[in-house]
Amino acid sequence: MNVPFLELKPTYDELRAEVDAAYRRVMDSGWYIFGPEITAFEGEYAASVGVHHAIAVANGLEALQLVLMAARVGPGDEVIVPSHTYIATWLAVTHVGATIVPCEPDERTWNIDPKRVASLISPRTRCILPVHLYGQTADVAALRALADPRDILVLEDAAQSQGATAHGIASGALGHAAGVSFYPSKNLGAFGDAGAVTTSDPALADRVRTLRNYGSRERYHHEMPGLNSRLSELQCAFLRAKLPRLSTWNARRRALAAIYRERLAAVPDLVLPEIAPWADPVWHLFVVRTSRREALRAFLAARGIATQIHYPIPPHRSGAYASLGWKPGAFPLAERLAEEVLSLPIGPHHREDQIHAVCDAVRAFYGV
Repeated sequence: MNVPFLELKPTYDELRAEVDAAYRRVMDSGWYIFGPEITAFEGEYAASVGVHHAIAVANGLEALQLVLMAARVGPGDEVIVPSHTYIATWLAVTHVGATIVPCEPDERTWNIDPKRVASLISPRTRCILPVHLYGQTADVAALRALADPRDILVLEDAAQSQGATAHGIASGALGHAAGVSFYPSKNLGAFGDAGAVTTSDPALADRVRTLRNYGSRERYHHEMPGLNSRLSELQCAFLRAKLPRLSTWNARRRALAAIYRERLAAVPDLVLPEIAPWADPVWHLFVVRTSRREALRAFLAARGIATQIHYPIPPHRSGAYASLGWKPGAFPLAERLAEEVLSLPIGPHHREDQIHAVCDAVRAFYGV
């Protein structure tokens, strides 16, 4: 059976009438930047997360960067980031001139480890930047316990976790602020690049709104050096059409993840993600670990099953950070994960029989 890794067109097929209506509404309005769609989407998305403010921006990387800029994090400051993440998390810190302090993950959940974070806090620490990796929230409560007494910003990278919760609180409402990506493959994806900042801090929200628009509240009056990070009316209208389906799509992902977790639980040399007891993940990705990754991947590909690797090169080993001089072995857990992780197909439009076919093939590879 052919099982694609992820298909995006079925999302449009499911919402064709709503998406087409959104397109016509924007095109007929003749208003394409900072109009009624962005105002409506920001209110609707903030309400869905449970925060006072959502600020729509151009992409997830700039969402993180704008929060750091708004919080005046910059040269001389340190930001603690996961050693195992997509490079965008690190780039946001680099773009404001702050110093990256990598922290190794919890070996069970693969999210940043609060115990290791505690050992890395210094007088220069201005921000802790956890990533809700693969759709499971990091332990932000533990990070807030470290950060709040020290007046350290906790900025969530919520790019992969729209709809996930921790202790019943939504991703994007756990820290002081969050950066969100609506890249098309995300659980809530636009039809192009898009992002948002969520926060309940009015002063921070006000600065982010100003910074995303060239540092300007009033045309030609620029209060600070900002960015051009304005999200178009069209993408906001598309996201408004999709937002009401997010919980349904996440429920589909959870049902498929449950099949994987049941059928692959006893497979030797295959490590499944562990769910923290207080977390309710949304399974942006279903990632397993195996020492035989390349052989397993080839075996699945021969049977028409597509997989991906998130992420094969740790940020500290990338060319972008070669000048910082980290040697192989500097962050061994991140390096081991980069060698062992494999993402299996999961998405809201996969069928249960497709996921069972993946499980059958994985079990056949291991002879169980």
